[in-house]
Amino acid sequence: MRLAGLIQERISDTLSRHREALAPLGTDALPLLDEALGFLSGGKRFRAQFAVLGYRAARELDTSGEVTEEFERILDAACALEFFHAAALIHDDVIDRSDTRRGRPAVHRLFSAMHQKHNWRGAADHFGLAGAILLGDLLQSWADELMQTACDNTPDRVAARRARAHFNRMRSEVAVGQYLDVLEEQHPEFADHDEQLERSTRVLVYKSAKYSVEAPILIGAALAGASEELETALSSFGLPIGVAFQLRDDQLGVFGDEEITGKPIGDDLIEGKRTVLVTLARENLPNTQRRIFDDLLGTDLDSEQVAILQRTIRESGAVEQVEDMISRNVERATDALIGTSIRPDAAAQLTALAERSARRTF
Repeated sequence: MRLAGLIQERISDTLSRHREALAPLGTDALPLLDEALGFLSGGKRFRAQFAVLGYRAARELDTSGEVTEEFERILDAACALEFFHAAALIHDDVIDRSDTRRGRPAVHRLFSAMHQKHNWRGAADHFGLAGAILLGDLLQSWADELMQTACDNTPDRVAARRARAHFNRMRSEVAVGQYLDVLEEQHPEFADHDEQLERSTRVLVYKSAKYSVEAPILIGAALAGASEELETALSSFGLPIGVAFQLRDDQLGVFGDEEITGKPIGDDLIEGKRTVLVTLARENLPNTQRRIFDDLLGTDLDSEQVAILQRTIRESGAVEQVEDMISRNVERATDALIGTSIRPDAAAQLTALAERSARRTF
């Protein structure tokens, strides 16, 4: 809990510093800066925590005592991941045309409503999209500054370059993974099952799985000066946990409780996401039922139609298949820590955090 508090404090301090620096731009800029703070005031902080544990896997670090210069470095890197994640979510909501995020209006909807409230010229929706894109860009810029500060303050220059390389690769993979996700929705029909499962899995890995767990752990470990052997072991842990994390996210996107997840029920079905869950469900359906499923998926579904698709997915057995995949990935990750040079206390905390992220209900 103390770590989460320190991360939020560092985020707030960073935003305050930027707000002060941007004061000469006047009060018109304040809604953008206010929303930066509002958006970054929530979240589970999984990526930041995995980064700190990646550091502690390679090097002893007391996170319960005084915030030393060494602790400052990993805090900056951890917060860089939170800023990047926030930017990715804002842009993702624009791409997916989502109305809500974490139980509040999505950023583009918030700026659109502000436009309408003031009765400004032009199209409110266009202003909303512009505001969200620019805020996402701004947060990405600040994420980069935080990561650069962490690297600049790392005495081991090789370690700093390796951490920076992990961060840079993560950003590229997420952007291309997001493009592949958008591209997948444009195909008029599903591919043959094996090809579709491979494509859905590739999107899952590069859009989310790697940047949710593996990349944060490797960034933290690299800053601590981890060996290539240790990074390999951590990667073998991080990637399957990231896959389990996203498989759980896909389950929640279909069956999650709106009051808990903050997203409309069945949102992924309305958006027509061709997830692993959906791909497995289709394969298990009779041809006629599969055609009906395909015709409904990705349309403007009402609550009854969402319930029909949910029931179809449950009865197909796909939920059990995905639950089994989650369990196998968690087991594979846990096994990857056995016999490594990862510090025992960090290994135990990594395992606990992995279980929590893979079994979560929101």
